[in-house]
Amino acid sequence: MKIVVVGGHCRNIGKTSVMAELIRGLTPPRWVAVKITQYGHGICSHHGQPCTCEAQEHLFVLTEEKDPDGRADTCRFLAAGAKRSLWLRVRQGELAAALPALQRALHGEVWVMMESNSILGFLKPSLYLFVLDPSRQDFKASARKYLKQADALVSLGSLADANPWPAISNILLTARPTFAVSRQDYRSCQLSAFVRERLGLPARPPDRMDAAAARDSR
Repeated sequence: MKIVVVGGHCRNIGKTSVMAELIRGLTPPRWVAVKITQYGHGICSHHGQPCTCEAQEHLFVLTEEKDPDGRADTCRFLAAGAKRSLWLRVRQGELAAALPALQRALHGEVWVMMESNSILGFLKPSLYLFVLDPSRQDFKASARKYLKQADALVSLGSLADANPWPAISNILLTARPTFAVSRQDYRSCQLSAFVRERLGLPARPPDRMDAAAARDSR
């Protein structure tokens, strides 16, 4: 099984958008997309709403999305071309308990892309991409732990200016390939080409728009 993991330094920085564009740009093959959400501090993993139930009630819930036209993140993965889209909601600190169910759901699959940082505590992916937003100063402690494992960085904007995270060593931000994407489309042909090369996938032929742009630039 080939697994690509997409993580990042905090919530709501475009990890889902980056992953959806990767799925779109890396088809074929067709991917199984997995979004992992951890809940805690009184938020229920079953329905994502506040609750006071004990941990034994439901440590995790794993569901499969079927609607490519919906607004949920899992719907976006299907709309981008994923063959399946799964959502694992799990209590903080209980991801290990959910892994057997996830492994069963992924049995027989070859190409899997996951949105998560914490999954790196349990598996070594074929490729780990780390999304950064220089406009957001929040940098979770758990994300700091995994940053050094990243094969490449995906930056929403330029990282060429001063380091926005003083606690993060500049070496960690410069010692690996970095691909900039815009908040308009989160697309990078260079990133897709990098992932294809690292996974041993054949280069994708340029589509008509890319070919026309190449001709115009000559």
